[in-house]
Amino acid sequence: MTTTTLAALVPVLPFLGANAGLLLGRTAPGFVRPLAVLPTLTSLVLAVLVAVRQGGDAAVDAATELTPTGSVPIELALHIDGFAALVAVLVGVVASCVQIYSVGYLRDDPRYPSYAALVSLFTSAMLLVVYSGDLIVLLVGWEVMGICSYFLVGHYWETPEARAASIKAFLVTKLGDVPFLIGLFALAGDTGSFEITKILDAVAHDGLDHPTLIALLLLAGVAGKSAQFPLHTWLPDAMAGPTPVSALIHAATMVAAGVYFIARLLPVFAASAAAMVVLAAMAAITMAGSGLAALAQDDIKRVLAYSTIGQLGYMTGALAVADRGAAVFHLLSHGAFKALLFLAAGVIIHAAGTNSLAAMSRMGHLRDRVPDAYWTMTVALLALAAIPPFSGFFSKESVLGAAEHVSTGHTEHAPAAAGWLVLLAGLLTALLTAAYAARLWLLAFRGRGADAPDHGRQPLTMTVVLWVLAVPSLAMGGLAYRLLPDWFDGRDLAPTLTTSVLGTGLALIGGIVTYAAWRHTTAHAARVPLGAVAAHPEGGASLVEAEAVAGHEPAYGDIAGAADPADPSRLLLGPLHHPAAAGFHLDAVYRVLFVRPVQAAASLVQFLDREVVDTYVRAAGTLPRWLGTAVRRAQTGNVQTYVSALLAGTVVLAVAAVLVASGA
Repeated sequence: MTTTTLAALVPVLPFLGANAGLLLGRTAPGFVRPLAVLPTLTSLVLAVLVAVRQGGDAAVDAATELTPTGSVPIELALHIDGFAALVAVLVGVVASCVQIYSVGYLRDDPRYPSYAALVSLFTSAMLLVVYSGDLIVLLVGWEVMGICSYFLVGHYWETPEARAASIKAFLVTKLGDVPFLIGLFALAGDTGSFEITKILDAVAHDGLDHPTLIALLLLAGVAGKSAQFPLHTWLPDAMAGPTPVSALIHAATMVAAGVYFIARLLPVFAASAAAMVVLAAMAAITMAGSGLAALAQDDIKRVLAYSTIGQLGYMTGALAVADRGAAVFHLLSHGAFKALLFLAAGVIIHAAGTNSLAAMSRMGHLRDRVPDAYWTMTVALLALAAIPPFSGFFSKESVLGAAEHVSTGHTEHAPAAAGWLVLLAGLLTALLTAAYAARLWLLAFRGRGADAPDHGRQPLTMTVVLWVLAVPSLAMGGLAYRLLPDWFDGRDLAPTLTTSVLGTGLALIGGIVTYAAWRHTTAHAARVPLGAVAAHPEGGASLVEAEAVAGHEPAYGDIAGAADPADPSRLLLGPLHHPAAAGFHLDAVYRVLFVRPVQAAASLVQFLDREVVDTYVRAAGTLPRWLGTAVRRAQTGNVQTYVSALLAGTVVLAVAAVLVASGA
């Protein structure tokens, strides 16, 4: 079987699995779980075979025209280079782990068949984006992911938080997709093709007439899909969905699509120095702002959500300094440890009965209740904090090293201003990342108080997945550094000495300072008694019930949502804590700038429709009704009245005829 045939099957198999799962969900529910897991696993195996055959050599290209469309054809095309091959493997690994984990996590959920089908469709759409060699076909996968995210984030539609989060995610991403679509057509208009290879060839020969405009339009779509400032506010709210969905969205699909798109078309963006500086500024604000926000969050999933936003900022920062190898390298390592963080968080939430770190900090021996989640999350947090030799160290330092090269003039692929923005923001974010990672670990696993509730061991399908993902979180960085340079354009992935010392030093400082602050606040805080309230379902309650309760209702009454005096973030952030916890009030700003004007315009339209348009409509109906009433009253049924009216009419006509004749 040829490589192109194998590659074509990679996105097709999850798509077929999704359709079969939807068709058999009610009639043959026993087939739902195999149809969720097996096609995705098979797709992963095929993606690995495609990567092995591609081997980091010349890209695999194939194209066939779908239908004649005039001067700019639309083609069903494949373009598989080293980046595409590796990202497809990442998507397959994370999607397979999520499907296996969900078998245990949502085992009692009556909506599991539709959930599993949507996850498979989500996976298929991302794989289509990864392998597609035509921008219109890529756009199809891009939009299907947006639709799937709407349904998956709103899985717990009974809760207002989930409904609001799904609508917000859909609208914000669509807000970015409008200029993105315009940019795609402008790009095709300049280059004469939607095919990626032809576009890159045209750019190499200075075929772009409006590079800055096109790049900025495309960046709007990327900012929405990859949750970059200022269109990032939907991602923390999307935590209202099931935890496996959060792992899938944050680690391998949806948010990764925007970064991957820029890496795919990086020469288009590099053709405009202004666009690269804008991209660098966007990345710098995203990194620093999300790091501060993550340090102030109480919900464990929102901490991880803001962490994702910051790590995506590293990736876009690498692209802003024209190093797509560093960007995709960090995309791969981040995908492994972020999926692990979310899936381990799901285990912890089930055991604790709450999402609140403040409540977890009042529980003793929580780590003893979930030993698998404790050890694997520790590995993932060390990778997130970029502590050597964990995977995050190698990939994050490759980003900082690329920024250092640009800022110091060792390479001229991007403006020096972009290099300095990314380098300084990246070093600050390294400090903040270690701080919020240490805070999460201390509050979740070093709590003091009554023993955490014991809900028994987690299903084997959940714990096995954690250990599977722990392996790349620990070893992926060194593996890529030693064995995968051919897949990264032959680039040397070794971190530089300067950024390694600075980045690791700042990370260690962030962790140590956070630990010292935690010790200080714990020693001086008046502990709030845990009490006897426990909102976690009793006995044989299902994981989905625990998730719904823990995600949307405080598990310890007012205690879970109350300020924790032992929280080190209050000491570390000081007056910044409140605005950081509220996401720097960007949602309030958007309500003033967008929501209220739209609501006012809708009210005006409603008034005009009701008071102006409806007035004419009512008048058009009233006039015939009045005429009908007058005619009805004339219909008395009296023959004498009719004869009198006939004679009177005859006289009037005769007089009128005489007058007309005399006038003539």
